[in-house]
Amino acid sequence: MRILLVEDNELIALGILAGLRAHGFVADGVGTAAQAEAALATLDADAMILDLGLPDEDGMRLLARLRAAGCALPILVLTARDAVADRVAGLQAGADDYLLKPFDLAELAARLRALGRRAGGRGVDAMEDGPLRLDPARGEAWLHGRPLSLARRELALLAALMQARDRILSAEQLKDRLYDYSEEIESNALNVHIHHLRRKLGPDIVETVRGLGYRYGRAAP
Repeated sequence: MRILLVEDNELIALGILAGLRAHGFVADGVGTAAQAEAALATLDADAMILDLGLPDEDGMRLLARLRAAGCALPILVLTARDAVADRVAGLQAGADDYLLKPFDLAELAARLRALGRRAGGRGVDAMEDGPLRLDPARGEAWLHGRPLSLARRELALLAALMQARDRILSAEQLKDRLYDYSEEIESNALNVHIHHLRRKLGPDIVETVRGLGYRYGRAAP
């Protein structure tokens, strides 16, 4: 999952971003409401973490405006406002979840994955297709019941393809699932990850659709 964090406290933001990446997420951070709207226009994010105390606009107003504009992105409000009235207001404004500071990073990661499951219509994290089983939350995959040795970005690439199923994903869409915008991406990086998946799961696991991108194929029998 790719997460957009909207948090103006730089120290807190750096800690959250590092924690999310350690839990296997691709995470980008901005510090204002204006930057959040600009990021949403360019990033293919799966969920947003929103602090309410932003320097240029109250986060609650940003939330309400995004929902009024038809934004369906799962949004988790992360704030120190602990009054029941604040929580109710946040949920009524369109938040999908509400977590109070201080918080545990493992809980934040679990809540984000739950939002991702709901958005994808799944009841559990694990995805299965024939002999292949993938659990993104645990960072593990199995083929015919045997554990696979997949690097973090190979797992993320496989998850993106399995979630999309028959849909074609462009190279840029796949890179969005693997890298945050602060990382330098080598020109052949995606091809290297695809090559590794094909070597470990069979040549048909990633189907190349010439001129369009890639889609999920099938694991080796």
